[in-house]
Amino acid sequence: MSVLLHLEGLVAGWQQPATRPVELSLAAGEIVGLTGPNGVGKSTVLAAIAGRARVFSGRLTRPAGLRLALQTQDVPPVVGVPLSGRELLALTGASPIGLPPWLADRLDQRLDRLSGGQRHYLALWAVLDTPADLVLLDEPTNNLDRAGVAHLARHLRDLAAGGRGILVVSHDAGFVAAACDRVVTLEPCDVE
Repeated sequence: MSVLLHLEGLVAGWQQPATRPVELSLAAGEIVGLTGPNGVGKSTVLAAIAGRARVFSGRLTRPAGLRLALQTQDVPPVVGVPLSGRELLALTGASPIGLPPWLADRLDQRLDRLSGGQRHYLALWAVLDTPADLVLLDEPTNNLDRAGVAHLARHLRDLAAGGRGILVVSHDAGFVAAACDRVVTLEPCDVE
């Protein structure tokens, strides 16, 4: 398998470093969980990989031409926006094929009339159904019920079987155990 991502002593942050040095490699077809307590920089590591946060030291290596997809915890407001789930997927180029029935049946409803979990899963699906080689997911199970979490875990396995590499930040231990091939745990910067 080809290596899609290699972090060697990566220290990332915004105005100042927010992580301890991170060591991680991720190959095509692999799902890696990135865990640790709040504030250790898990989301910051994803942002650095995506080019959104600063790399202070260490190395971040990706193959030239790597296609990257990033799902963040930021959920754009949709109140009053007359956009349906089907229209959202069309705008992002995502296909509804494979959506769970409990969501596929609601695609013609406006986004602001869906539950928070349904909107979250649609936004997540729009990221997952891209032609990316490497998918970065930041707390993808937030707002999802058990059925949504189970469907997501199965879908990630299918994507990995198709050759995608997936890096998942999550506090959901059950999801990480079900979906990930291995786990890298980040430690706080200031150990007392």
